[in-house]
Amino acid sequence: MTLSFADLGLSDPQTQHLEELGFKEPTPIQAQAIPHMLAGHDVVGLAQTGTGKTAAFSLPILEQININKRAVQALVLTPTRELAMQVCQAVQTLRHSPQLHVLPVYGGQSIERQLSQLRRGVHMVVGTPGRILDLLNRGGLKFDQLSWMVLDEADEMLNMGFIQDVENILSHAPAERQTAFFSATMEPTVRELAAKFLQSPVTVKVKAQNTAPKRISQLAYVVPPGWSKPRALMPILEMEDPESAIIFVRTRRTAAELTRQLQFAGHSVDEYHGDLNQAQRERLLLRFKQGQVKWVVATDIAARGIHVDNLTHVINYELPDNLDSYVHRIGRTGRAGQEGRAVSIVHPLEKYQVRQIEQHLKQELTFCKVPTRAEIAARSLEKLQTQMKEAVTSERLASFLPIVSQLTETYDPHTVAAAALQMAYDQTRPTWMRSDKEQYMAKEEPRRQRNRRGGPRRRRRMETPAS
Repeated sequence: MTLSFADLGLSDPQTQHLEELGFKEPTPIQAQAIPHMLAGHDVVGLAQTGTGKTAAFSLPILEQININKRAVQALVLTPTRELAMQVCQAVQTLRHSPQLHVLPVYGGQSIERQLSQLRRGVHMVVGTPGRILDLLNRGGLKFDQLSWMVLDEADEMLNMGFIQDVENILSHAPAERQTAFFSATMEPTVRELAAKFLQSPVTVKVKAQNTAPKRISQLAYVVPPGWSKPRALMPILEMEDPESAIIFVRTRRTAAELTRQLQFAGHSVDEYHGDLNQAQRERLLLRFKQGQVKWVVATDIAARGIHVDNLTHVINYELPDNLDSYVHRIGRTGRAGQEGRAVSIVHPLEKYQVRQIEQHLKQELTFCKVPTRAEIAARSLEKLQTQMKEAVTSERLASFLPIVSQLTETYDPHTVAAAALQMAYDQTRPTWMRSDKEQYMAKEEPRRQRNRRGGPRRRRRMETPAS
């Protein structure tokens, strides 16, 4: 029997609003968690990202908040700014009453502005532990009317070192409250925290997805002996030619170094990690979503805030530490029925990790060799041929026909066409595929042009007369 949101105990206005949004039936975690939260029980929810857990904890709260009382009645703690923004946006979408005010709070934004909004009155706050504590210490955030508390991504929050901040915040909350922890895993720290701060919690669990969607092609490129990963990455990217991609690394330092290397090679790429301030992150996310940046090099924790439609590739430059993270990474592509590609770059000694992934997923990955120059050249020519077919039907073609007419008076038409293709191919060929002489000539050309123009005149140094 298929459950509806009305069957879970949600009101008619809320279920009607969900239907207007296109939500017909609850996900497994929603079906399990919502009735318990509506009944007033503390809840521990074990579910991966992407299972609908935000609605699982926010819908019961939205159902019970008193919009006539302009005080903070619910608090959601998240480990990162990006997740705080994401949860806040989801809650604003799910609420059926526009009079219900939700405020995201996190570092990197004006705390005075957040204090001002709190003074005007909000019903629900979503934020990171550091900023929540800061607002508490300043007296701007008050818990006297707080009835609900949620820890979202509890395992990540504690892994990131927020345990003391979280305990401090929980200890400030009224004893008479309802609390929910949502986590991907029930780690010992999460279990200990739940035992300390939750009252007879009900545990609801959705089995972790350990299979990747069949629409995602999974490949493992094996780095040749004696090669470095950066050297192998260049031809792989040329062969894969991602329209949009997240390249996963483990550390901020690797993200910064790899981004510099790719930018130097002429690629449209930027880095995304914890060292960026909030304005930088938001600016990059907007550019990525608008297609102004094709690729993003990101760490796992920072990438939790990246959600881009039509992501064609996920590239594991470095394999994650655990198997669930691999599933989470590659699940960012191949969404909404579209095809996606998950590419892992591994040294021969890392093959055993790929075998573990295969056992976990019960799927085989396709092992590939790093493409040769000849293979990449053939792929580039194939792409060029496709572009030429599209150009033949272009309206702009007419403006070039007079040039072709002049050239064909002296040269064979096939020779003219071949020369045009060669010029186009040379313009698109990546720097690393060019010969040392070609690279040297390309670097010297700007200097030769300056010399032909006479070059910039040197200023004569002013000398002070001897005293």
